[in-house]
Amino acid sequence: MYSYDEFDERFVRERVAQFRDQVARRLDGSLTEEEFRPLRLMNGLYLQLHAYMLRIAIPYGSMNGRQMRMLGTIAEKWDRGYGHFTTRQNIQFNWPKLKDIPDILDALADVGMHAIQTSGNCIRNTTSDPFSGVATDEIEDPRATCELIRQWSSLHPEFTFLGRKFKIAVTGASSDRAAIRVHDIGIEIVKNEAGETGYRILVGGGLGRTPMIGKELRAFLPREELLPYLEACLRVYNMHGRRDNKYKARIKILVHELGIDTYREHVEAEYARIDRSNTAADMAEFARIAEQFAPPAYPELPEQSAIFERALKAHPDFAHWVEQNGFAHRVPGFMAVTVSLKPVGGAPGDATSEQLRVLAEAAEQYSMDELRITHEQNVVLPNVKKDELFALWTLLKSQGLDAPNKGLVTDIIACPGLDYCALATARSIPVAQEISKRFSDPARMADIGPLAIKISGCINACGHHHVGHIGILGLDKAGVESYQITLGGDPANDASLGERTGPGFSYDQVPGVIETLVETYLGLREPRETFLQTYRRVGMAPFKEALYADAA
Repeated sequence: MYSYDEFDERFVRERVAQFRDQVARRLDGSLTEEEFRPLRLMNGLYLQLHAYMLRIAIPYGSMNGRQMRMLGTIAEKWDRGYGHFTTRQNIQFNWPKLKDIPDILDALADVGMHAIQTSGNCIRNTTSDPFSGVATDEIEDPRATCELIRQWSSLHPEFTFLGRKFKIAVTGASSDRAAIRVHDIGIEIVKNEAGETGYRILVGGGLGRTPMIGKELRAFLPREELLPYLEACLRVYNMHGRRDNKYKARIKILVHELGIDTYREHVEAEYARIDRSNTAADMAEFARIAEQFAPPAYPELPEQSAIFERALKAHPDFAHWVEQNGFAHRVPGFMAVTVSLKPVGGAPGDATSEQLRVLAEAAEQYSMDELRITHEQNVVLPNVKKDELFALWTLLKSQGLDAPNKGLVTDIIACPGLDYCALATARSIPVAQEISKRFSDPARMADIGPLAIKISGCINACGHHHVGHIGILGLDKAGVESYQITLGGDPANDASLGERTGPGFSYDQVPGVIETLVETYLGLREPRETFLQTYRRVGMAPFKEALYADAA
């Protein structure tokens, strides 16, 4: 993992001291809330429905046990005993007091964490594949590239006040587990015909009010050109993007209105004009960063583990968890596992202070002191010996962290919704909880197979509903919650946006609507066919007919 150097440490401490003074001036009335707003947003502090909310950065989702333990301490000492992991690989605390925020930020700085650029119209946290460094289909660990982007983008003077927030995702694997196609810029590590490693650049993806799939801007970009090229991309957006209407201020709108070819011409012209030496990363510096992501010292182990095999036979619940939540590791004798934060009836992405401490212990004892936060609101332990998987599972089970539902119908993504968010127009968490209870039977979940349900409480789409196999969008219709349903979305390599089924449904109807969709799928599917495969084969018509038959 990347360790902050003296510059990083000073950078974070100076920001905390600066914000401590700003908070003091807000508390004594020297700053109005309007004056304070841009200052707090630069430090990840939102004003939600009932209280301030602090969003903490977890760059590219990677952290260690000490950092996770600190999150548990913050949850217990300064919040209400839990935190909420987000679809940006960050964590949010929903109930901190304003007077305590500087102390929280100081505590975070003690473990190399902060809340800088987790909000505001700037370059946000760069996200990545939670299985970086261990996946068998990986060309290169993308975290070194993510860290390079973090250093370049932090307090970038030209891109701190963009027209809208800006999101970048990087993957180094053939299977896209970072949803790069629905980001402002998506970066895929690739090799060219000469065997050189570089980047494929996508631009103009994003969800929200106008969802779009990113388009290819460059098929291959040499590694040393990445930062100058990103600078050209953002400079064109900053100069030509809309600022008169925040709903049309994202780069996806600019790319759509200009067309990808014209946007590319602008970028290439700007790229040719700028002095690249001012921005291009020294490859020796990149090598220094990459060295910090070098694989840990794995012991030599046989691929097969007698201890592991005996545990699988003796404990069916453990075997089911491994089958569903396990992930093949590139090193013999190891496995990566997803720790689901989606227990039946739970709030997706929430973890209590004690659970956060247990996750820290699990990382330190069983995963070479590494954890990864996923954009699906779960946690990955990337380096677990097969010999120790049963002991790990036993520890997780003691805190209700053993749900064997990765990728299944109850592994629901949901934004905080109307329970917390000032922008939300409908509830999200209670909808997810009711659906989860409806499909709680493990045998039924297994029979249904892979099915991604994603819920957003407003048009901003923080729950990624547009790319859910089943997407749920909560809206306010004349003071009443109304939920639109979309089908067929997916954020992976063959990315697609969901299609609306038709008129919305009431809050109470939603669990039954999902039941109808699932039963329709089960009646239509061919052997070993997933929900998404069935939908893509048969189309919307049979699902729509099943949903609206009574209204016809």
